[in-house]
Amino acid sequence: MVVGKKVTKESILPLVCEDDGDEGGKEEDLGGIASRPVSRPRSLYSRGSVDGQRVSRPPSQHQSTRMGLQDKDCANEEDEGDEGGGIHPGDGQQQEEECVICDEDFDTDLELDRFHNERRAYDPTGQSSYREACKMLNVIPVSYFLRNMNQSELNMMHYGLGSQGTKALAISMVTNTSILKLNLQDNWMEGVGGAAIADMLKENCYITEIDLSENRVGEYGARALSSMLLENSTLFSLNLSGNHLDERAARHLSPALIGNQKLQHLDLSHNRFGDIAGEILGAAIAENTGMKSLNLAWNCIRGKGAIAFAKGLEGNIFLRTVDLSYNGLGKEGAVALEEALKHNNTLEDLNISNNRIPLEGAIHLALGLKLNTTLRILKMSRNPMQSAGCFAILKSVQANPETAVVFLEFSDICVDQEFEDLFESTKETLPNLQVKHGGKMNAALKKS
Repeated sequence: MVVGKKVTKESILPLVCEDDGDEGGKEEDLGGIASRPVSRPRSLYSRGSVDGQRVSRPPSQHQSTRMGLQDKDCANEEDEGDEGGGIHPGDGQQQEEECVICDEDFDTDLELDRFHNERRAYDPTGQSSYREACKMLNVIPVSYFLRNMNQSELNMMHYGLGSQGTKALAISMVTNTSILKLNLQDNWMEGVGGAAIADMLKENCYITEIDLSENRVGEYGARALSSMLLENSTLFSLNLSGNHLDERAARHLSPALIGNQKLQHLDLSHNRFGDIAGEILGAAIAENTGMKSLNLAWNCIRGKGAIAFAKGLEGNIFLRTVDLSYNGLGKEGAVALEEALKHNNTLEDLNISNNRIPLEGAIHLALGLKLNTTLRILKMSRNPMQSAGCFAILKSVQANPETAVVFLEFSDICVDQEFEDLFESTKETLPNLQVKHGGKMNAALKKS
């Protein structure tokens, strides 16, 4: 605390009267505010006046400290003067009384700055922005999303967000730093919602896996997502299954597959890719340098599209897993895959089930397996190649001393005794080999 002096009101008035009566000390009028005479020393009081009275100004903390020290010296001098019969209060002197000045009596600049510059706390989950976005877009906030925005994995399947609800979610996810895996399957976001998610992924650098399957994003959403893939460098898994994608969407995806080197897993199953899309995607796959797994199951890739895709697979040196099941490769596609298996030295898992591959096609595939040294899993279920086709595949595995095959699947294809005997003999050299088939064929059925 600082000891200072507090001047009473009564001690000010006489000085005002003296000023009014003193001709030599007449104050000059400066803009309506009376100024003190030049000869009068600067005092604690204000230079202006209110209703003819001088107004005292509160001292700063530094001034209070200095005044306290000066008053202490003055008090010592007055004590010395009293002892010598000196000056007494009342002879025109100002009457003063001591007071205590505390820091709490004044507002400091630091306190005012803290009050006026108070900011909203940073929200790494985006809850506040999500509420504001929902209000702006006139949608109801999803309580589950608000409760789990701080989790590393968020599953929001079948929540019926729609395009507007998806936009609100995307706005809040721009600044979210917690969620790494996001599942938005079956939320009917359509193209507008898909574009909102794409814009969010251009800014968010924390999400690594996202599932957008069954959302009908179509060509509009595919175009936005393809643009995102050319900028995003953290996403390594993208699921676009069941989104009504066709050859127009494939044209947008092609440059993204060529330019993006970070995406490792892409699911394009259950779409509408046909022959033209097969040719477009095949050319992109040949130049891709990052993907490890690609799912194109349940599409309509056949004929020229199947041949073009097989050629693209032949030139790819990064893919480990490819799912082409439930397409229409047929004999032409199987012949093209023969060359792919001969030259590709990275593919480990191939699924070509239900592709209308006949016995002739199976034989061509067997020729490719004789030279392949990396394929470990081959699935050929529900193809019309009969037991003879299964026998040809197994025979080629047995004949390849450098084969890596450990699992063959021929589900729903009945095999005969000749196949069973070959399998038993193959087990002697490949004890880890597993074969799944549709059961043993009856002798009577075989004769017929």
